[in-house]
Amino acid sequence: MSDHTGEPHLPPPMHTTASGIPMPAAAGPSDVAPGLEERLGRPGEYPFTRGIHPEMYRTRPWTFRQLAGFATAADTNKRYRMLLDRGATGINGVFDYPSLRAVGSDDARAASDVGRGGVAVDVADDFDDLFAAIPLDRVSVSLVSSQPVGAAPHLAMYLAAAERRGYDRRALAGTSQNDFLMETAITIAPEALPPAASFRVECDVAEFCARELPRWNPISVTGYNYREAGADAPLELALTLAHGRAAARELIGRGLAPEVALPKISFFLDAHADFFEEIAKFRAARRMWARFVAEDLGVSDPAAQKFRFHVQTAGVTATARLPHLNIARSAIQALSAVLGGTQSLHVDAYDEALSIPSEHAALIALHTQHVLLWETGVAGSADPLGGSYLVEHLTDAMEERVAALVDRIEGMGGLVAATEAAWVHTELSKRAFADQQKLEDGRRLVVGINAGLDDDGARGTGGVPPTGAAGAAKIDPGHVEVKPFELPPGTLEAQRRRIDAVRARRSDTATAAALETLGSACTDGVNVMPSVVAAVAADATLGEIGTVLRDRLGRWHFPLW
Repeated sequence: MSDHTGEPHLPPPMHTTASGIPMPAAAGPSDVAPGLEERLGRPGEYPFTRGIHPEMYRTRPWTFRQLAGFATAADTNKRYRMLLDRGATGINGVFDYPSLRAVGSDDARAASDVGRGGVAVDVADDFDDLFAAIPLDRVSVSLVSSQPVGAAPHLAMYLAAAERRGYDRRALAGTSQNDFLMETAITIAPEALPPAASFRVECDVAEFCARELPRWNPISVTGYNYREAGADAPLELALTLAHGRAAARELIGRGLAPEVALPKISFFLDAHADFFEEIAKFRAARRMWARFVAEDLGVSDPAAQKFRFHVQTAGVTATARLPHLNIARSAIQALSAVLGGTQSLHVDAYDEALSIPSEHAALIALHTQHVLLWETGVAGSADPLGGSYLVEHLTDAMEERVAALVDRIEGMGGLVAATEAAWVHTELSKRAFADQQKLEDGRRLVVGINAGLDDDGARGTGGVPPTGAAGAAKIDPGHVEVKPFELPPGTLEAQRRRIDAVRARRSDTATAAALETLGSACTDGVNVMPSVVAAVAADATLGEIGTVLRDRLGRWHFPLW
């Protein structure tokens, strides 16, 4: 925006990062604490500040793992295969809200959400369709199941579908996004398991995979979603590390060797708008995790010390106004993830603030990754920003702030206790409110929202006039030249027909017995995952399994409600 003199207005003074870390006007040696060489190491060496592999993307490109999921399994399978045909190197499958919560599509509460925001799944047959014609021994799969109550049966149904096609479960590679905070702090529902019970199921899945699926990552701590729910960069990373610590201690306490348990814990982080702060966050995450494993747990195995993570560009920064600007936002955020050393990446599509991505938008997002890898040269050297005065200053400052938050969480008895006390929810809400205040009073600028105004006061371009009260300068998103993706019709009816067909063919006696065994596992304190696998084999539905888990493990009465 300008004052009609041709001179651009300057943004508010940027003396700090988005989370308040001081920014030197021009960083120099005095801004970096002594002992930098020890804190850095070499790429592929402890403390892994500079990356977990010696040459990083020179020899091992990050995985192009674009998120996809909508309508029925057959509809989503077409999108998976299109992305793989066009250069994606992994699958990142998201489920609808009923499926995440293990509520059946035939439940009256699910009717308005079936197939929206993710793919609908109810029975193992859906996973047959979801992965049809995809070589599961060569393509790694991320099941974005989020909540443990859904993650356990989703994984069991994936195993059933894979084994029906002749795959050995030990050959299957992938990840379950299996995170108790998603159920108890991020997407809370009246049907949520209590935090301790949800954490137990999360770790039951992880223990089962450590013994049965050696190539599967059964926990992906979803720092991304903590950030999208309101956390700033230090809180995002603190919650992520505190969660990883809790899972590590629990799995080791169950008798798993650290060298087996720790490499099973993976992480999922947000690439937000503050470019250098995000790079510093990724680098600090590796160093802090390595030190925890080496110093607190006394584990010297390098594989156990490595913080392996997936990144998604920040959906919360995408705007419905001027949505094509989201291409630039996502590309810059993706660059920060690559410079920060991610192992896999999803780039948000430009229309995600309006709808599920269209095929056109999904392909632009995928090809953004190709441009980064093939055209920019950023893959030519590991940690190309290592040694930058500014980046090292921010990495050290990030570590200091995160460590203080982690210590506070540990002082409350750990992350489960902090969740039960609603501390996590309170901190997320406080930061979300503060960030919105910055937007509204102009301390944070977003192009098309409170910056980049046309001369006539309209936010954005394209000749769309402002509407509403004088000075409100609003654009009706319906006038934006982007056609929202329309879901294929008939998803709810198709899912309910499939559930009816499975119930008609199964042995009700065998299904009931399998569900009763699962219930006993819940109350007896044994690992529930073998019983979930058996229930799926007996054609139990997702909703039936979820009901047993909730009936036996309890429903959480959130303390702030």
